[in-house]
Amino acid sequence: MSAGHVADTVTNIRGTHVLACAPGGPKLRTSGDAVEVIGEALYQRADLVVVPVERLDPGFFMLSTGIAGEIVQKFVNYRLRLAVLGDLSGYLAGSASLRAFVVECNRGRHLWFVADDAELGDRLTRKSPAKAE
Repeated sequence: MSAGHVADTVTNIRGTHVLACAPGGPKLRTSGDAVEVIGEALYQRADLVVVPVERLDPGFFMLSTGIAGEIVQKFVNYRLRLAVLGDLSGYLAGSASLRAFVVECNRGRHLWFVADDAELGDRLTRKSPAKAE
């Protein structure tokens, strides 16, 4: 974690150990940026990383760039779940493919797009029994 930004925090949400990334931290633009966050999550023994929309490079939301695929694949490879937290309406309004991607991701276990902490808590309540590994 680089100096000069608000620290990411570790918390427990409905029985899940979560690394919550600070909104003001460095943008995730590359798979290398994702690996830095993943390293911190593994160090903190987190099961889920929550990244605010503000932390993601705008290119993440343009699926043709491949940024989303690279970042998500890193999390899957390290067996960490990822939740993108915040308002996506501006991005969703202009992209049918992004809307479809979000719907499909929210059906699974590895990547969720949630509007707020309450929705995240609800998702964790519904999904936590399936986590027994």
